[in-house]
Amino acid sequence: MLSLGSGGAKSTKPSFVSYVTPEEIKLEKEPPKKEKHPDLLPGEVVFCSANPILKYTQDDLSQRGIFGTLFCTNFRVTFISDEMSQEETARNFKNKLYGENDIPLTCVDHIYGVYDEKRKLITGGLVKNKYPSKMIFHCKDLRVFQFCLTYTNEEDAKKIFQGIAHHCLEEKSLKCLFAFSYEGTTSPDMQRKQDTIVFDSPEDWTVEMKRTKTKCRLVTENENFDLSQKLPKYFVIPSAIDDLSSHQGKGLPIWCWSHHSGCSLFKASFLPVAQEDGDFQKHLDTMINAVAHNYLYSVKTEDLTESLPTVQDIQQSYNKFKQFFLIDNSTDFWLSDVKWFSSIESSGWLDIIRQCLQKAVEVVECLEKDNTNVLITEEEGTDLCCLVSSLAQIMLDPYYRTLTGFQSLVQKEWVAGCHAFLDRCNHLHQKDKDCQSPVFLLFLECVWQLVQQHIPAFQFSETYLTVLSDSVHVPVFSTFLFNSGYHRESFMKVESPLAQSGPLSCPSVWDWSLQFDSKAQNFFLNPLYSEKVKQTLRKPHKHKHQRQLSLPSTAFKTPTKKGFFKDETDSLKKMLRVKRISRWMGSPDSPVAATREFYESWQRRPLDYHGLLLPCLDGPAIRLWMQRYLRWIPEVHIMGGGSVAITTKLMELLAQVQDLKRVLEQRDSSQSAKLNNRTHLQHRPLLFGSAGHISSFPFAYSRNRSFKPIIPTGLLQSIVLTDSLASQGDEVSEFVSLV
Repeated sequence: MLSLGSGGAKSTKPSFVSYVTPEEIKLEKEPPKKEKHPDLLPGEVVFCSANPILKYTQDDLSQRGIFGTLFCTNFRVTFISDEMSQEETARNFKNKLYGENDIPLTCVDHIYGVYDEKRKLITGGLVKNKYPSKMIFHCKDLRVFQFCLTYTNEEDAKKIFQGIAHHCLEEKSLKCLFAFSYEGTTSPDMQRKQDTIVFDSPEDWTVEMKRTKTKCRLVTENENFDLSQKLPKYFVIPSAIDDLSSHQGKGLPIWCWSHHSGCSLFKASFLPVAQEDGDFQKHLDTMINAVAHNYLYSVKTEDLTESLPTVQDIQQSYNKFKQFFLIDNSTDFWLSDVKWFSSIESSGWLDIIRQCLQKAVEVVECLEKDNTNVLITEEEGTDLCCLVSSLAQIMLDPYYRTLTGFQSLVQKEWVAGCHAFLDRCNHLHQKDKDCQSPVFLLFLECVWQLVQQHIPAFQFSETYLTVLSDSVHVPVFSTFLFNSGYHRESFMKVESPLAQSGPLSCPSVWDWSLQFDSKAQNFFLNPLYSEKVKQTLRKPHKHKHQRQLSLPSTAFKTPTKKGFFKDETDSLKKMLRVKRISRWMGSPDSPVAATREFYESWQRRPLDYHGLLLPCLDGPAIRLWMQRYLRWIPEVHIMGGGSVAITTKLMELLAQVQDLKRVLEQRDSSQSAKLNNRTHLQHRPLLFGSAGHISSFPFAYSRNRSFKPIIPTGLLQSIVLTDSLASQGDEVSEFVSLV
């Protein structure tokens, strides 16, 4: 441009270098495209949106991504790409309520903002300030999203940032949750059709009492919560209890399950501390006597708050544990990988899982071996009591290892048992964090350990457990939205603010058709499940003498002469009861040694997947739930490998076996029928081909990206210069404990 030479002179070669990215050039040159809109659910409303928004990939620090529009609705934060996603349309395990680029509002754990290349946690004070250049979402299902606001105009960027921060982080009322605006509810009889017992009627409890042959009695006096708002509408107590009005239901032993020998498992909350010593001891003696009277005047009690971590300890441990899976980019992953095992161990999460399983085994030992009634207690009786009692029932009762049985167990012990899902999951984003604790997730973790150690004993798969843990944070289902039965009843009677058509009827989480089609629900079933053979296993358990075989040798048999105990003396009963009432935690070592002996004696028995199941509690046996915690981290994905390769192959073989059985059953029919079935067998497509799948399937799909490690240069040099990896803090034993 500055050359003034003659016309014959050669023009100067351009030397301009552009430092503008192609994406920015594209934004300036091309006319804006028509804005896309998400497919809204019935009752879903868009609050705000912004375009263009750059969604970063999780590959590395190169800041690559895709452009699209970011929306905030009353249900979710959703990103709609400007390009058609082939991965999303081709998925056969797709959630109908939200997709891979959707974040339910109650699933948001933390939001970070990047200001001048520094990451800050978004709080109420930062919302009113300048909007960040980047927003980083950490979700409760351990997904990580990064959205760049640099390319949108200032007004839209500020609006979407403040809107998302307000609806995701600010404390809200229960009525603001999407479940009370959702209009796609199903019929109330849907869960009945699925054979899941929800324990919301006396008939449901009667069925369970008959199944377990308990001698306790059903209480219906609290149907309108006149007795206590902290107790369920219907519950079962020992038959010897007459007075239900004392202490507003506090300290009542609630029946959980009955062993075939006659002993039972009970749980109770603490008595009010304001009571006088005399009244307190009198009421306590009455409750213990009632439990002991249930079977052979024997009972063992355990205060779970003295032997297990508190709900606050559980929350603190999980906060440390989950940080190792909330990975923003590949560099952060490889930095944390250096001390991976020692970091996981230091969080204490796996040790808490071991302690809960240990306590459940102790309860099982008292019921199965000692044939004594068990009474477990805690402050409210709705956290650790629910966890330990549920685990004990899964170990003892094969019905709860089926899909419908497990769902019925969750309904009985957790939903009807008044577990405070709303507070523990912090759906309302309350500022008081003391109530928040992943107790139900801890239960699912323990169940996963049992599933991994005894795969053929469970009808459901680990995929089912993973989906269930995700569904807790979907604000559509009434199953996980309330703190108690009274809390549920009071809100469900409120009329819908939109429909004005009567009481609300939120769907149950057990209606899986709302989230997945029938093909995707096949992943919930375990292809290795060993079904019970009715001809050989069902008949022996019908005989009454089978129950008598498990009675202790010192058990008293009722004499033929009526009134023996009454005519002799009451002191004999009192002496026997006091002799057998004891805590099994007399010394720190005795329960562990006794439980170890109980486990070893069980191992010597013939294997029966429909009988008693006990977990191995040794260090290497307690493993990491890889599917749930590593599914969103591309660096750990295995192309065509992992457990998915085994599972999909087993499902394919199972489908072929079923076809062969069908052919054999119709073998004596017409020749044409045999030919049709044979053709069907040869040309039938496989249900789930494993080609191209990665180890995190079906939650994550393979992408066209490089899987080579991206280790920072400084970290690589420190590793090379180190004499051994032992100095990095990882011991061989730490590796073994997680394998």
